Amino acid sequence: MKKLLVLAALAALAVSCGIYSFTGTNIQADVKTITIPFVEYKALRVNPSLSNELTEALQDKFRKLTSLEQVDVDGDLELVCAVTGYDVKATAVTAGEVAAQNRLTITVSVDFTNRKYPEDDLSNKSFSAYEDYDSNNSLDAVEGTLCTTIIDKLVEDIFNATVAQW
Repeated sequence: MKKLLVLAALAALAVSCGIYSFTGTNIQADVKTITIPFVEYKALRVNPSLSNELTEALQDKFRKLTSLEQVDVDGDLELVCAVTGYDVKATAVTAGEVAAQNRLTITVSVDFTNRKYPEDDLSNKSFSAYEDYDSNNSLDAVEGTLCTTIIDKLVEDIFNATVAQW
């Protein structure tokens, strides 16, 4: 029983000091705020809702898994993202040289600034994720589902690279 009590006290101490959290983040105790501006869209192929969906997904991830307060400007952390690629390419071709499967790839450029610990900054880091779909389906028919899955992957990768530092 004593060992369990000591272990619980050590875990609480580690979390309260900002050394470690059970969500896997590595945020110093004096870092309190984050700014996540609207994701800019720079890709040639247009998806009108992607910027908004990605912005909301990033804000939700940081809200749920950190205790950082989200502020409009001058946060201790700042995460500036831009969609730089939105591409569809054939990935599997049949004997008749017809695409059997297509791949939607989304690429995001990230600038992460840690105003208190600049050694943690990331500048112009690129993240890509993709999903394949059957070419019998039009992109319009599957785009919403594909984008949701890809956004989830991108947000996880961006979160891990910035505050989880994996």
